[in-house]
Amino acid sequence: MEAQAPWRVLEFYSGIGGMRYSLASSGVRAEVVEAFDINDVANDVYERNFGHRPCQGNIQTLTASDLDKYKAHAWLLSPPCQPYTRQGLQKHSADARAFSFIKILNLMQNMNFPPQMLFVENVVGFEVSDTHDQLIEVLSSLNFNTQEFILSPLQFGVPYSRPRYFCLAKHESMCFHNPSVNNKLLRTPTCLTLNSSTTQNSYEQNEDVLEAVCKPIRDFLQIHIMDTVDQDCSATTSDFKKAGGCTPSETGSHDYTVPLSLIEWWGNAMDIVYPESKRCCCFTKSYYRYVKGTGSLLATSKDHKPVPKENLEFSSLNELGLRFFSPREVANLHSFPSSFCFPDHISLRQQYAMLGNSLSVAVVAPLLRYLFAEA
Repeated sequence: MEAQAPWRVLEFYSGIGGMRYSLASSGVRAEVVEAFDINDVANDVYERNFGHRPCQGNIQTLTASDLDKYKAHAWLLSPPCQPYTRQGLQKHSADARAFSFIKILNLMQNMNFPPQMLFVENVVGFEVSDTHDQLIEVLSSLNFNTQEFILSPLQFGVPYSRPRYFCLAKHESMCFHNPSVNNKLLRTPTCLTLNSSTTQNSYEQNEDVLEAVCKPIRDFLQIHIMDTVDQDCSATTSDFKKAGGCTPSETGSHDYTVPLSLIEWWGNAMDIVYPESKRCCCFTKSYYRYVKGTGSLLATSKDHKPVPKENLEFSSLNELGLRFFSPREVANLHSFPSSFCFPDHISLRQQYAMLGNSLSVAVVAPLLRYLFAEA
């Protein structure tokens, strides 16, 4: 019997390849026939890891006939999140960074060979935006069923709190394995299992309960990185005060140590975790540049046991051996494969920024497996 041809997939806003790694990890028999991204640095990373350079240019310039020629069965999209973040202006569809996504959604209505499946990833907050309303309106007009999720790596055993919104859409000619949750927004991944015997209690939403079943952070660390603090850091408190908590420029040696003066000024705002911890905060694109709200810091001193942050004084913080997570460790917490790497010319800050804009393979892979599964 002739083997079924692989699904043809288009990847939009491909970044450094998180979506493609997720597709590979899902086990789905699929072929990425083209990827699109406007960022030339991200495309350098993508090309380094996949041997294919995404089509670089403004997605808004694409036409329906451009997309028809690929005859893709599925579109995977991770559009810019800035219009929907809590820290942003929340201009939603009025933000110029949302225009390209809206444009390609509308192109679907004019295509001869529109996709049969869509997968959209974005930040929590997208689901209450007017861009989301337009997404659902277009999909409904084209007779798609949708299943929406807000999920975090914590729900998949990874000690990383990064909740994200996901929309899975299938044309009505194709059925989801669990159609009973069509047109619903779910906050647990229970229905993703293709085993009907799985119970609703298989996944807990309470983070304290989720942490108990997560792997410890030490499983995601690079053991060769120095775990002691250089006590002779020369940066002054005023340097960081003026920069709003900004770290000094990276050096060739990639010193991940948190300067003492930065600890003194921003210690109360730092999220500190330990190798035995089972949860760390989301790493943003500003990690390493700033410490407040950008991701967790790792305490490496072997002489100190975990202490609640509110009970720590500066002298105690000073003795924790605080350092930043390395880009490789951030990639590990995003569940990227060990083969993933950055080209040599990519700076440390660029690495953190692109990882902060990426996604969790541990979450997206099972979602894609579920999306492509035939009922």
